[in-house]
Amino acid sequence: MAVTVRCEEIAGHPDFRRLDSIAGIAVDLRYATPDNFVGRDLYSPLDCAWLHNDAAAALERVVAWLGRRRPDCKVLVLDALRPQRVQEQLWLALQGTELLGYIADPARGSIHSFGMALDLTLLDAQGRELDMGTGFDDLSERSHPALEAGLLARGELTAAHIANRRLLRDAMFQAGWVGINSEWWHFDCGDRQLVRRDYVRVL
Repeated sequence: MAVTVRCEEIAGHPDFRRLDSIAGIAVDLRYATPDNFVGRDLYSPLDCAWLHNDAAAALERVVAWLGRRRPDCKVLVLDALRPQRVQEQLWLALQGTELLGYIADPARGSIHSFGMALDLTLLDAQGRELDMGTGFDDLSERSHPALEAGLLARGELTAAHIANRRLLRDAMFQAGWVGINSEWWHFDCGDRQLVRRDYVRVL
């Protein structure tokens, strides 16, 4: 039986760290605002500004790499821990739409619900988001890393968009994060099957 903890109890759990304990990042949790594809705050009154310790350490490696390679850029965290109950809300919100493939079935579990996934982008020296060709939560083919070559060839993305996405991926991959084919902003910390088997799920 998988180990679980309620989101309200996470502050006392030794496996998790608050995002504000990680130096050198900015945080704007979009699901705690109406600025997401559902169009409403899904997190309040829950505190979702957490990551598993392993993911927090991996994010610190991202910050260190950017500090050496691109000190003009800074990580902006858009989503981190997403409790199981919120994942269920997202799943329900997309029922009957073509967008359901973008959301992990709650029965299987999103890696976000273990504090082992991040949605993020990069800020420039002026604090502006780098132009990635789409915004966060743009659930269209233009957001798919797997399709970038074709999107570039058709003029739907520019070379600058792809260079910005590659910078984000380079920073994440060197720290052990794994991207997905359909969202340029999403990264898992390690292998999904192992996370679902070995880590604490937050309800």
